[in-house]
Amino acid sequence: MRRPAARGPVSAALLEALVREPGPVVTMQAALDRALADGRRPATQVLDDEDLQLSLFLLYELHYRGVDGVDEAWEWSPDLLRCRAVLEGVLEGAIREMVPVPAGEPRTASEVAALLFALTAADGGPSVSSFVAKKATDEQVRELVMHRSVYQLKEADPHTWALPRLSGRPKSALIEVQADEYGNGRPGHTHAELFAGLMRALGLDDSYGAYLDVVPAPTLASVNMMSLFGLHRRLRGAIIGHLAAFEMTSSIPSRKYANGLRRLGHGPEATHYYDEHVEADAVHEQIAGRDLAGGLVELEPQLRSDVLWGAAACLAVDGHAGARMLEAWQQGRSALRPARDLAA
Repeated sequence: MRRPAARGPVSAALLEALVREPGPVVTMQAALDRALADGRRPATQVLDDEDLQLSLFLLYELHYRGVDGVDEAWEWSPDLLRCRAVLEGVLEGAIREMVPVPAGEPRTASEVAALLFALTAADGGPSVSSFVAKKATDEQVRELVMHRSVYQLKEADPHTWALPRLSGRPKSALIEVQADEYGNGRPGHTHAELFAGLMRALGLDDSYGAYLDVVPAPTLASVNMMSLFGLHRRLRGAIIGHLAAFEMTSSIPSRKYANGLRRLGHGPEATHYYDEHVEADAVHEQIAGRDLAGGLVELEPQLRSDVLWGAAACLAVDGHAGARMLEAWQQGRSALRPARDLAA
């Protein structure tokens, strides 16, 4: 991924450090201290902070595919890991403030699945998919795809971090879900590659991270949350709950997105990604709810609250990002950030 433009003093100091050989990051540490000097901030303010969310996104990206021109030894730099831990604490604190653990004490896999289905069914957040199905313009659909590209081009990877942390029935369930996400080993069929095909069909750049400069903080926060949950063993329950909610809220919206694309005159080359998810995620939601999330709670009952919280966090943080997007469109504005020339 190419280096993006900075969005404030913390990301500027980070980007300046990353072009050097690994070493001290005193300037970034100082910038981070100043940025957080006022203490705890409202949760939505943290999710909307362009500088902090971009900084955390870049630090996580060192564990995925890396950044152009950046020495790969930075991935395990103790100084950067300390800075990342500070940013993670801010993000996790904001999500915990925003999202309480849902009520209920399910004990069996079926009870866990039932509670998760009830939780996702009761989600009353703004529906981006309904807007796309009925009202969105072609330009707004392209904006949506740009937003989603920062995750979809590495689709499933954050959840895969959980695999070595699981065993038994939940591990097998996660493997089953992820195998589908990765196209069951068939080149060109991973869901990330299918999404790239959608981007090409819409005339967009399908290169990894191409639109990072224009994607705003709330969308980055949604992706950062997945990386936070996936990269920490102590949060393995949260990443499994997140995946369950993610799958349970994907099939119907995917149908709406596909219908919106068809309404705007786009053909199968554009709708294939979402059409594929209508059936795949209808199956995945059953596996993720019962065998994965439910199986994990049966195997490790102490993770029940984390599983439920991870699911609720998925709905809340993704809902916040969706609300910001819809707010812009309904006010006649772009839901993207102004940025440097992407062709530069």
